Amino acid sequence: HLKVFSKILYLSFIYMPKKVPQKSTSAQKGGASTGFWLMKSEPDVFSWDMLKAKGQKGEPWTGVRNYLARNNMKAMQKGDLAFFYHSNIGKEIVGVMKVILEAHPDPEDATGIWECVDVVAVCDMPRSVTLADIKANSKLSQMSLVTSMRLSVQPVRKNEWTEICRMGNLPSKLLKR
Repeated sequence: HLKVFSKILYLSFIYMPKKVPQKSTSAQKGGASTGFWLMKSEPDVFSWDMLKAKGQKGEPWTGVRNYLARNNMKAMQKGDLAFFYHSNIGKEIVGVMKVILEAHPDPEDATGIWECVDVVAVCDMPRSVTLADIKANSKLSQMSLVTSMRLSVQPVRKNEWTEICRMGNLPSKLLKR
C-alpha cells in the first residue's frame, strides 16, 4: 500500500498545475459594481428603523458570512445605493441606503476573513415592496432576490432598481448613482 501511495503522491506532484501569477482584477476584488444593491437584515436583529436612528454616522454592515455576499460588498463603491430588505419578518424592501465606506475588515470577525461596508439610511420607501410583489412582476423575474433568494447581499440591475422604485412610489431619478 505504501508503494501505491508513494506513486500516487509522485504523480500528483508531477501533474499538478503550476500557479501562474495573475494581475489583480475587479473580479478578484469582488467584481464590478452595478451601483445598485439589495441588502437583507432580519428586522428583529437590525431593522430599518435602527439604521435610521444611527443618523449620518451610519453603521457597518457586519455579520455577513457567505463568500459571494462578501465579494459583493468588496465590489461596492462609496456612493452606491442599496435597498434595505427586511428578511424573515415582513419580507419587503422598506428603504434605501448608501455606501459611505467601502469594504474593510468586519470588526465582529476574529478570523480576518470577513469584510463589511458602512451604510447610511437615505430614505424610506413610500410604499414597501414585498417579495410577493416582486415575484409577481415579470420585469423582475431574473432579479437575484427571485433567483438567489438566500443571498444576503445582492447586485441589482439598473432596470430592476427603476422598477422597484416605481413599485414603491419612489422617483428613481432622485436616486441616481
